[in-house]
Amino acid sequence: MLDQSYYETANEIISRYPLEEKSLIPIIQDIQATYRYLPPDLLDYVAKKIGITETKAYSVASFYENFSFEQKGKYVLKICDGTACHVRKSTPVLQYLRQELGLSETKQTTDDLMFTVEVVSCLGACGLAPAMMVNEQVHPKMTPEKAAELLKELRAKEEEGRNDDQN
Repeated sequence: MLDQSYYETANEIISRYPLEEKSLIPIIQDIQATYRYLPPDLLDYVAKKIGITETKAYSVASFYENFSFEQKGKYVLKICDGTACHVRKSTPVLQYLRQELGLSETKQTTDDLMFTVEVVSCLGACGLAPAMMVNEQVHPKMTPEKAAELLKELRAKEEEGRNDDQN
């Protein structure tokens, strides 16, 4: 069961759109942008609000790969495993990240919700292979060593943010 604030936020998002079926995708895109995932309870709620069945809402949301029903970390690390990246050794980068973060094929997000590691077919950055994205930023010519440095930077940024919050 979600906290009431989730429903209040959903209501605010829903209010921006007409209450009709064609509003489903933009509404759930905004919800996912807010929470970094699409809480299933909110999908049901949106379906009721716009007058469609929960089944219809799930069929739409599950059809598109960019919608996720699983909570993601603050930093989503997408490792490209397309042909160019695979040939240029993206697998060792993936193996390093999973080992360092305690993740696997089935467990993609750290317990502290800081990192999610996903394998993608293509990032469209073949000339930069092997490529990795952190949220919306592409990182070219990745190696396990560069991935280690990147994790170190992201962790330092978080620590800095926590220190600023305490002051």
